[in-house]
Amino acid sequence: MGNVGEQNSDIPFDVLSRLPTKYLPRLKCVCKGWNHLISDPIFMKVQSRKKEPVSGFFCQQRFRLGNEDITTITHIPVGKQEAKLFQTVFDFLPEHVVLLASCNGLVCGRSCFPRIDPCLYICNPLNHEWMRLTWEEPNREDTFALAFDPCRDLLGTSTKFKLIRVKQIEIESKALCFSFDIYSSDTRAWKKSEEICKCNSNLYKNTGFYVEGVLHWLTDGDEMLTFHVENELSWLVSVPLPAIEFRSIPEACIGHSDDRLHYVLVSQYGLQIWFLEDYFESKWSLKLSKTLEEMEEQHMMFLYNLRERVTQRLAVDMEPWVDLLAFKDGYLLMRVSRNIMLYNIETNRMQLLCSLSKFGTHSTFCTVLPYSLSLVPLDQA
Repeated sequence: MGNVGEQNSDIPFDVLSRLPTKYLPRLKCVCKGWNHLISDPIFMKVQSRKKEPVSGFFCQQRFRLGNEDITTITHIPVGKQEAKLFQTVFDFLPEHVVLLASCNGLVCGRSCFPRIDPCLYICNPLNHEWMRLTWEEPNREDTFALAFDPCRDLLGTSTKFKLIRVKQIEIESKALCFSFDIYSSDTRAWKKSEEICKCNSNLYKNTGFYVEGVLHWLTDGDEMLTFHVENELSWLVSVPLPAIEFRSIPEACIGHSDDRLHYVLVSQYGLQIWFLEDYFESKWSLKLSKTLEEMEEQHMMFLYNLRERVTQRLAVDMEPWVDLLAFKDGYLLMRVSRNIMLYNIETNRMQLLCSLSKFGTHSTFCTVLPYSLSLVPLDQA
């Protein structure tokens, strides 16, 4: 047991690297040899290259009225027969935070308001490592996104990542556009990108998804905002179906699965899921399509009068009956009436996770982030 961490032995390395990431922090406590091996930068790099499936979703709410932030963050695990909610995942941080973004095991959060000198945090909930970032011109409505690829951005004993802040500004002739500020872990500094993207739509749900080097944000229009992180180029991608196609207000979200960006829609036409094939031609391929009647028949324990409920939303400010919260690796997290549901599109299994009352009755969702486990280290110097 004590010799399992010897560098001249490939067997322990091969065996431990095959285990799910979630077990490794506990296995470091078995003996000094295991601790040495699992903490080795080469082992962590090999482990980080494994495509970890989504392990759960982080959910945080906000008050409908008032300026104070809700400090409670709930983790909903995936793959459990009986859903259990965990609310102590971020207790290792020095203060309560509001979640902003997640990407391949890293999570970004900000200080809760009100606070005199708010800051940003980048952390790894699995190994409890974190670092503090300066927050220039803090605004609680700022939108952030993380860009981190463990397959290529893990070098030595440090993690390379970028944090992007996207802001909507007004330029000449009162045209609206998006600008981008970039924090690089290499330089440990912020810089303003020269790139801007003209767009009169607003960001919708404010969650950015990083897929194959590109960040994506859904808007409340018929397009999606994209930003290539390395080249600092931005452009708009048309969504599969424009708003003119619908008699009522549809509900949509974006996410990623199988290294592709996905667009999920619930409307009068049912549940439809596309994946993006070509960015510049806005070419989408339909992956799943089920009518509302099919969904109701296959999941009659949870869904009823679905067509009436979905099509009665005639204004944007009306609360949707089905609210699509997040999509990752084939799992669709959604609110149906007052219940939180998890739908696996591969197995067609729908699971009742909990009632919305578990989160509080006087609040609404502010952030829902998918999360995958990773051992990536953070350089805290």
